[in-house]
Amino acid sequence: MSSTVISRTRFSVLDRSRTREGRPPGEALRDTVALAREAEALGYHRFWVSEHHGVPGVAGSAPTVLAAAVAAATRTIRVGTGGVMLPNHRSLVVAEQFGVLESLFPGRVDMGLGRSVGFTDGVRKALGRDKGDAEDFAAQLAELLEWFTGGSPTGVRARPAEGLTVPPFVLALGEGARIAARAGLPMVIGDLRGREKMLRGIDQYRSLFRPSRWAAEPYVVISGTVAVAGTEAEARRLLVPEAWSLAYSRTHGTFPPLAPAESVEARTMTAKERDLYESALAGHIAGTPEQVAHELETVLKETGAQEVLVTTSTYDRAGLLDSFRRLAALFAPGR
Repeated sequence: MSSTVISRTRFSVLDRSRTREGRPPGEALRDTVALAREAEALGYHRFWVSEHHGVPGVAGSAPTVLAAAVAAATRTIRVGTGGVMLPNHRSLVVAEQFGVLESLFPGRVDMGLGRSVGFTDGVRKALGRDKGDAEDFAAQLAELLEWFTGGSPTGVRARPAEGLTVPPFVLALGEGARIAARAGLPMVIGDLRGREKMLRGIDQYRSLFRPSRWAAEPYVVISGTVAVAGTEAEARRLLVPEAWSLAYSRTHGTFPPLAPAESVEARTMTAKERDLYESALAGHIAGTPEQVAHELETVLKETGAQEVLVTTSTYDRAGLLDSFRRLAALFAPGR
């Protein structure tokens, strides 16, 4: 299979504004804006930011605010959220925020929407939400979209959102694939490490898809970590900080800032930590350009996805940028 499948595919970036050990959170947000400029120059299709509340390792708590900063610092790349978590918010407020974004940056804004509620009981309480709020996602989604079409039963109008077209995307974890299909919306599905689960979700989405005013046919975005370096070992090292953060969160209940790869590799880990760490390192698309191209061709052939959303985070900012450059050379070699 030739790399024409890669050159036909859109590649985009989701940056989680991960904080780094010993560095202030504000730096992570500025790094996100700087990375967006680089992604635009390299030919990536969209640049999205995420929503996390009360997480020590993530600075991005207000995605529409951060998206505005990203859009202001760039000119052509599409900008959006991956995602705004609808159960955490009133749909009118979300519609207003995206209406403002689309009005300021017409034709460049995406509305990526998820159904997660705050990670911990404390965060959910602070947000005035509980776990059950995620069960109403389909209704919340329908209500949000109605604000753009002027269909609210309250008689209130969402300004400046009403009448604007801001493409909605559903972040599909589990039930999300069915909800995206029935609403007739594009779907973002991860993780690349859980290939079987991902393929089941995509099949379900395509079989249940109902065309809508937002999308005439299914549109699949697959998401996950892609790390490209000069050698396989260098690519693996890019994965180390995030793998350790995941292992730590599973054993300590909190998600920490990213640590340098060398300090992680020098750690003495418990058997459980080591096991979680090794499993967090496995299954990503990582390696030399040739290895990554082969793996991408395989997954694109399996999924038929139209787009890849790259979610890589690491401590080494120069290594991260180099990885994005090497990946861009695969999908836009002449750029």
